[in-house]
Amino acid sequence: MEPTVTDNAEKSRFEIHDDGELAGFAEYHRSGNEIAFIHTEIDPRFEGRGLAGRLARAALDTARDQQLAVLPYCPFIRGWITKHPEYTDLVPTTHRARFGL
Repeated sequence: MEPTVTDNAEKSRFEIHDDGELAGFAEYHRSGNEIAFIHTEIDPRFEGRGLAGRLARAALDTARDQQLAVLPYCPFIRGWITKHPEYTDLVPTTHRARFGL
């Protein structure tokens, strides 16, 4: 079974499930047309399988689809954007220096 990512808006986080189990999440805060990523966590039992990257990509693709500006306070999300510069445009130009992008 392929891992799936869903937006659990009630808990303000994107969640990744693998074989029906919650494997990790990326917490966020939404305000207007902005989404601030606060914290990303993968359960140690699921580490080393690329799930955090899948989670980041899905969360950022959703932000793009919803035309949300991304504020990557979470070090993992910020680092992932650095490694995938095609997502830098999601961070407003006025905030890129603040996040080292």
